[in-house]
Amino acid sequence: MSLETWLLFCSAALIVILIPGPLSLLMISNTLNYGLRRSLPSFLGGVSASLCLLSASALGLGALLLASEQLFGVLKLIGALYLFYLAWQSWMESRRAAQPVEADEQPVNPSFRNMFWKAFGLGASNPKDILFFAAFLPQFLSAERPLLGQLLVLIVSWVVLDLLCKLFYGLSAQGAARFLRTGKGQVWFNRISAGLFGGAGAVSLLSR
Repeated sequence: MSLETWLLFCSAALIVILIPGPLSLLMISNTLNYGLRRSLPSFLGGVSASLCLLSASALGLGALLLASEQLFGVLKLIGALYLFYLAWQSWMESRRAAQPVEADEQPVNPSFRNMFWKAFGLGASNPKDILFFAAFLPQFLSAERPLLGQLLVLIVSWVVLDLLCKLFYGLSAQGAARFLRTGKGQVWFNRISAGLFGGAGAVSLLSR
């Protein structure tokens, strides 16, 4: 792969990754609720999901989804239901944030496993991402060069950029935490998050 092609891929990938989506919202929400350091498992879960989707696309799962409308519909339904579940969780977080906290009451932080798989499930539950990768990757591949080496370069580059962008969202949220971690700020942020997650789930169900 030439340097020009790699730089073009990185530029296009960065633009795509920086567009806010449900996973970015989850990163921000976790950072505000638990802090950046404790939210690292969710960052790793989101990046791992991207790695799996990229690998699945490279192995031809994208073509399989295009050929099977029923399989695509099932996966889309699963993704939408998961978004509704996250909307419900965010709404419950807003209700907890609105309640007064006792002096001796300690906040409960999710486990590494819980945060990792929550982010992984959200990142991996959208079949449209697989189709996107299946259409996106071939634009930067050359038939005159070994395919495996090119795919490894593209996948590793995407994963690194994806992690850096997620950390950027987390650091940005940490900068705004002084306001958003106040009682009213956290309540409204979680309510807005619930609405956005629910809206994304509805759009996923209604889109064709």
